[in-house]
Amino acid sequence: MSFSRPPAFTTRPTLEGTVGMAASTHWAASATAMAVLERGGNAVDAAVAAGFVLQVVEPHLNGPGGDLTAVFVTADDPAPHVLDGQGPAPAAASAARYRDEGLDRVPGAGALAAAIPGATDAWLLLLREHGTWEVGDVLSPATGYARDGFPAVARVGSTIRAVADLFREHWPSSAALWLPDGRVPGPGEVLRNPAWAATLDRLAAAAQGPTREARVDAVRTAWAEGFVAEAVQAFSRVPHRHASGTDHAGVLTVADSAGWRASVVDAFVGSFRGHRVVKTPAWGQGPALLQMLALLEPYDDAALDPSTEAGAHLVLETIKLAQADREAWFGDVDDAVGLADLLDPVYLDARRALVSEEASPDVRPGWVGGREPRLAELALAGAAPGVSAGSAVGEPTVTLEGEPGATSSHGEMRGDTCHLDVVDRWGTVVSATPSGGWLQSSPVIPELGFALGTRLQMTWLEEGLPSTLTPGRRPRTTLTPTLVLDDAGRPVTAVGSPGGDQQDQWQLLYLLRTLVGGWSPQAAIDAPALHTTSSPGSFWPRDREPAGAVVEDRLGDEVIAGLARRGHRISRAGDWSLGRLSAVGIDHARGVLWGAANPRGMQGYAVGR
Repeated sequence: MSFSRPPAFTTRPTLEGTVGMAASTHWAASATAMAVLERGGNAVDAAVAAGFVLQVVEPHLNGPGGDLTAVFVTADDPAPHVLDGQGPAPAAASAARYRDEGLDRVPGAGALAAAIPGATDAWLLLLREHGTWEVGDVLSPATGYARDGFPAVARVGSTIRAVADLFREHWPSSAALWLPDGRVPGPGEVLRNPAWAATLDRLAAAAQGPTREARVDAVRTAWAEGFVAEAVQAFSRVPHRHASGTDHAGVLTVADSAGWRASVVDAFVGSFRGHRVVKTPAWGQGPALLQMLALLEPYDDAALDPSTEAGAHLVLETIKLAQADREAWFGDVDDAVGLADLLDPVYLDARRALVSEEASPDVRPGWVGGREPRLAELALAGAAPGVSAGSAVGEPTVTLEGEPGATSSHGEMRGDTCHLDVVDRWGTVVSATPSGGWLQSSPVIPELGFALGTRLQMTWLEEGLPSTLTPGRRPRTTLTPTLVLDDAGRPVTAVGSPGGDQQDQWQLLYLLRTLVGGWSPQAAIDAPALHTTSSPGSFWPRDREPAGAVVEDRLGDEVIAGLARRGHRISRAGDWSLGRLSAVGIDHARGVLWGAANPRGMQGYAVGR
């Protein structure tokens, strides 16, 4: 028995060329990135310009007040690095204070859930250190879309529809921007955000100084210490409705944003089948993918085929084990799990032995480095009690066939995120996952034209955990782009996906199909996807479905029935509903660049030549 062969048909070709490649979750961002490459900009210039465009054209999936992580290599430096745009908790955000507000978990919407905004400063830092363009030039496409308008994809309207009553009754500034003439915008309707366009103009005008780096720094200061930070603080002081159904003021201040800047940090790097896989440190969920791959490394190729019953079962059970360790050990703490302990061969053998022929409903973290694991009490529960219907929460991806997946079983609106990948002719590669600050995450700050993010919902209000809400600590973000290097340390793939807890699960399927099965990038992106919901959710209300597994129907009735017989609680999601992967890369043997993008939702786009 061998790994299944890829289908002869793919929804679109894997693009190939020698000038540059860009792929993302929205065609406007991909086209923007390619336009920058065509005009001589490098992959960093292109990614930054595209990132700001994503904030405008996918406002339900990311925004200026959100967060960002990226992995990248440059033509001048082959060492992989992580761009840390995950802002930490403000100084006044503590578990004790939030419990005093009558909360048992951080709400999924409202300013109490806001970390220090990190995405905008992170894009600017990347531009400063590794780009070549001026701030005004990279902001220009986004400014144009914000001022002149963009045709809204259907899901912008469906997102607004789900929270329209919340906007009308509690968030008037959001209603003023997103409900033109008091109604929900239809698919293709041209939307504008003049306040954000004016903010971008003010930021571009702040770019003063004798060098390009100094001009970028001046813009970062205007964002973190100037008019933006002042407006954020004033907004945060006004109580407003949160996803908990209660009203609270936020706690962000100018001092918080002035005291933090995005940074570039060392990556966590694992190995699999002769490749090096690059992820964020353990303040993100990225190391869980490295553990999944390490757990699967010894198996025969055919056993790793997620298109088969046995392979899909093995993948699901392996994911559960890695995500259980994520729950117990990952966080922004000094004693967070080390990669060496997580990937220790003896430890991996013990974890691998837990996989049986039956689906496990349990959360089973291990004793990493000889330490006893501890989980939040809520993480061990099943479904959460009912929450405020019509609330706007979370990041778990919305399904794309029909509307049922747009809301959770509790009735609240699920958010999502974006992704983009860029490679240039010189060998710089960027894989970035911006998120947060959705239009449904908190009320629009009217003079700025954007909402704050809600990443603190990934923290617990229970004391003593690696992910306890603590001033100055990053929440354990789900944003987890991936860079793959060959055995010579050269970049070969940049890949990622929206989807909250599903991001690394879907990327695992892609890596198995490409690195083990030999499938083309587009075939791997097209292939039927699946994921587990048995692990504790990272987003409010932090629930889980023991032994839950969500599958695309294209996986096949026989495979799906076999998984059900093994005890997986199956949810069928339709034929084309799970995963929003995009990828670019370099074929070093042929000297060719390539790109591929997700067909689901008819929105993702790859472009290049």
